Amino acid sequence: MIKYDQETEQLMRHYYSHLAEKDQRHYAALEAQKLGHGGKRYIGCLLGVSQKTLRKGERELKDPAFYSQVPPGRQRRAGGGRKKFCSTS
Repeated sequence: MIKYDQETEQLMRHYYSHLAEKDQRHYAALEAQKLGHGGKRYIGCLLGVSQKTLRKGERELKDPAFYSQVPPGRQRRAGGGRKKFCSTS
């Protein structure tokens, strides 16, 4: 497995930090896949990404229908987050 030089690693971290959550998963999964054996561990440590997140990114890239459930202009599918305490209607 090839490791990147320090300058490239720094640029990768900077770029990664400006991506949306879904794009971060996809970018990390692609980088890990490019490196081959040991790539997941290296990219996980470099970008601070868990192995579970890398696997999710790989799964999303292989099956675009998995993440196409997210409405355009949104980051996540509907229904997540804390429920409202009381109704105002």
